[in-house]
Amino acid sequence: MTAEMTGASRREILKTATASGLVLSFAVVGKGQAQTAGGAAQPINAYVRVAPDGIVTIVNKNPEIGQGIKTMLPMLIAEELDVSWDQVRIEQADNDPKAYGRQFAGGSMATPLHWEELRRVGAVARAMLVQAAATAWNCPAGECSTTPGVVVHASTGRKATYASLATQCANVSVPDPKTLPLKDPKDYKIIGRAIAQYDTPKIVTGQPLFGIDVRRPGMLYATYEKAPVFAAKVAGADLAAAQAVKGVRKAFVVAGDSNALQPAAGQIGAGLLPGVAVVADTWWAAKKGRDKLNVKWEDHPTSKQSSEGFAATARELAAGKPQRTPRNDGDVDAALKSAAKTVEASYSYPFLAHAPMEPQNCTAEWKDGKLEIWAPTQNPEPGRQLCAKTLGIKPEDITIHMTRCGGGFGRRLANDYMVEAAWIAREAGAPVKLVWTREDDMRHDIYRPAGFHFLRGGVDAQGNLVAFHDHFVSFGEGANFAPSAGMGPTEFPARFVPNCRIDVSVMPLGVPTGPLRAPGSNALAFVMQSFIDELAHAANADPLAFQIKLLGDKPVVGEAPAAYAAGRMVGVLKAVGEMSGWANRTKLPKGEGLGVACYYSHLGYFAEVAHVAVSPAGEVKVKKVWVAADVGRQIINPHGALNQVQGSVLDGLSEALHQQITIVGGAAQQSNFHDYPLMRINEACPVEVKFLKTDFPPTGLGEPALPPAIPALTNAIFAATGKRVRSLPITPEMLKA
Repeated sequence: MTAEMTGASRREILKTATASGLVLSFAVVGKGQAQTAGGAAQPINAYVRVAPDGIVTIVNKNPEIGQGIKTMLPMLIAEELDVSWDQVRIEQADNDPKAYGRQFAGGSMATPLHWEELRRVGAVARAMLVQAAATAWNCPAGECSTTPGVVVHASTGRKATYASLATQCANVSVPDPKTLPLKDPKDYKIIGRAIAQYDTPKIVTGQPLFGIDVRRPGMLYATYEKAPVFAAKVAGADLAAAQAVKGVRKAFVVAGDSNALQPAAGQIGAGLLPGVAVVADTWWAAKKGRDKLNVKWEDHPTSKQSSEGFAATARELAAGKPQRTPRNDGDVDAALKSAAKTVEASYSYPFLAHAPMEPQNCTAEWKDGKLEIWAPTQNPEPGRQLCAKTLGIKPEDITIHMTRCGGGFGRRLANDYMVEAAWIAREAGAPVKLVWTREDDMRHDIYRPAGFHFLRGGVDAQGNLVAFHDHFVSFGEGANFAPSAGMGPTEFPARFVPNCRIDVSVMPLGVPTGPLRAPGSNALAFVMQSFIDELAHAANADPLAFQIKLLGDKPVVGEAPAAYAAGRMVGVLKAVGEMSGWANRTKLPKGEGLGVACYYSHLGYFAEVAHVAVSPAGEVKVKKVWVAADVGRQIINPHGALNQVQGSVLDGLSEALHQQITIVGGAAQQSNFHDYPLMRINEACPVEVKFLKTDFPPTGLGEPALPPAIPALTNAIFAATGKRVRSLPITPEMLKA
């Protein structure tokens, strides 16, 4: 790769390695840019700056939502750059697709997308520093090596720090990243080390990091009232009463778009919905003004929808002919008739809210036809595009600063709060911070969709699963599912049962839905793994052994990208059985039980065992959960990895034990943590984790540990009580003796 230079004191080069999707930008900055305590820091590339005092600043490209990405991604760069971690400082990038490619947090994709790419970023920077030293010493670069932060020429004993070489990198041609060797894992000094999250000291000392902490000169505060029935239009509001409140500057109706719940291509969630904005000197004044609005809303068709109505419609659809059949292997009906034992069961799960600790918020500043935004977003570029389209401006006239997110779980993949703040700031003529109330956050979420499964299964006399049928009733229109409401034709145990049929019927939905941590999988695992446990008991089989037998002896079933590595799942099942003392489960006291479940999602293979105790009053106490995980050959940051797995398990248990959103009259009924409780610390159980290192590329950990936690819990409850949980959340009334 060659470098085209222009100018004497300021040079900019943009290089793209198209084969890897790697984008590197190189520059020597002018006065006043990129300052550190040691003076002006010289950029080696878009990700790396080296200061005269030896401090190396590494940029984190993706949003940090608590998953540890701000620490983990720079670790990859630092490893191949060969610097000491205590010399590293980390900065959060702004949204800049030209420099960093796609920037988002979701799908547990940070590791698989960046494992090689960002190591090569570090390798490129190291190679340029080595070349700069070799040029100065008039020797071949191949004769030079590095120790942390230093280039060494062994034969002459010459040494040069990265700090002394950084400015010379502007004159070095950028090597092709693909040609550079990467470290042997045995030589890792940073990858594989347990490193605390970079921002933890700032978080525990209350320093401003989050979107809700942003302050701008002359900033006003805003609230935004939307209809309880999703997407209903404003029929009238008492703007004068709101504006009479002390501190309120302005109140106005936003016509919005009643079709904004139908996301455009590339978008998730809603656009600018109709509502009423109140802008004030303080947020409390804006809230008091909003309370005086007395908004009247137009009628909307969604007002006829309810959770009870959805359940009734699902039963009607299940009793009739399915609308489509995505999978039909063998002859299910004949296999059920000839089976030694059959089981029929109906399963359901509710809508769920994301409930992040930090409510949705955004600060926006409109000036001279351009927009500047500070937002806790998981998906900044679609937010930029949404704001540009809605405000009728060019995307390049919008700057987005990514703040740390106080939780995301998929909610902040949608950018409705961003476009609301942008619109209000333009109307207000001043910087505006929009902050949703907790009630706004709960009642205007992009919900995990509810769903209904009507199942039949059969086992033969040898205990083999020979027939499986699911009539899945969900939401959508025609052949399309509502967002995150679908199920694919390869959902396990499909492909492992000779006679397997998956039928689908859908009903219309006016409630906004979208991804929640482990989208789809967080619900489907509960259904499939609970029903497989039912079938194991029908076969008088050990549930763990039944799963291993079902997986069979083929290492991999199916073709990429839908391949299922059955051998990897067998490995984690055997491991979790050993960890939990599964073989001794019958020796537990009365009212206690172990349950097992496994699930593949987000490229990770997980098996989990839960130990529960259930009181005669139906109260559930989770005593411990064991997790065996296979996410490939390398755990980048064991500290962060453990946090993610343990957090995912507790998140899943919280969903199962407490959480549901019910729809009545087209509106969400729950409004805050009093009626949408999350797991408290006194309910949290120990979670023991074991990572099986296998010869596969490393994959993500933000989501795949959650899905099997729920059926492991419900299967353990059955083992303890003999009562089968087929709907969520779990209540004491279900389990009373």
